[in-house]
Amino acid sequence: MGETIPIAVPRKGRPLESVLERFARRLDVTELADEISSTLRHEKALTKGNLDSDEENVYHRLADYSTVSEPTEPEYTLVRDDRAGKPRRIVFDSVTVPIDGIDGVPEGTNVQLVGREEPFRALRTHEFALGFDSADLVLEEVVELRPEPLDRIADVNARIDPAESDVRVVTGLGDTVYHTLMATPNVAPSGSAIDRSFLETYDGPLCIEPRYERLVRAVLGTRTLEGIDFRYPENGREEEAAIAETGLGVYLTVTGSTAREHGLLLGEQLFPSETVLLETTPEVTETAEAVRALLNGPDLETKLAVET
Repeated sequence: MGETIPIAVPRKGRPLESVLERFARRLDVTELADEISSTLRHEKALTKGNLDSDEENVYHRLADYSTVSEPTEPEYTLVRDDRAGKPRRIVFDSVTVPIDGIDGVPEGTNVQLVGREEPFRALRTHEFALGFDSADLVLEEVVELRPEPLDRIADVNARIDPAESDVRVVTGLGDTVYHTLMATPNVAPSGSAIDRSFLETYDGPLCIEPRYERLVRAVLGTRTLEGIDFRYPENGREEEAAIAETGLGVYLTVTGSTAREHGLLLGEQLFPSETVLLETTPEVTETAEAVRALLNGPDLETKLAVET
């Protein structure tokens, strides 16, 4: 009888899809990954009111999606969505994936993906040896604040106090969205570099989301933030609009198109908001170590091409 390694994963959204893509490429489970992703996209559209369903009862849909008697088929669960009215939303719960027959992995090994609202915190309490979550949460909770800036995923572990947490970053998944510095032309005139050097000479307000304050302090470094006063968007206010009113801010953006609509100039990409593979180091068994190496190694197609 082989060992089953539970892995904490996000319940929904871009981070979960990135994890499923990684498993599809490493373990040749593309059909399973696509099934879970498409189901959750469909449910998201229903929750947002962008789609009508033939089956209005969310419990009936949940029963249709889930196969409780077969662990290798996905199960789903319900959570309260944070939108107005707090509707119930179907999210990922769990699935077991056999990985027998892969070099370096003990015979009979399975991995069980287990949905968690905050996988990183589940690893911090030693519930899991392995998991996936946003690098942002690591910065928000356990990375030390230092005078020097932090701008790479690879440097995160060096900022984690071993007495504070046993969780470490193994690798990023490449689903990168950047925390970006942006400013209005009156604060940063044409030709000015909107970067950390600019901030070092700047005294005044900087608009950020309140929950990102510690992250911004870590990314920019406490020395850079001397003379800077944090401002926060009013409840319900669009972040880019609040930054435009303040004149300077940091915002998580993909293309910056909305920022430009508010007359903002895009500056330095400060830190990648990326889904990362995490480990709780004391909990990593020999089998978990083999699974970690598999998830951190080459894609299956690449590996097969090299072997042949």
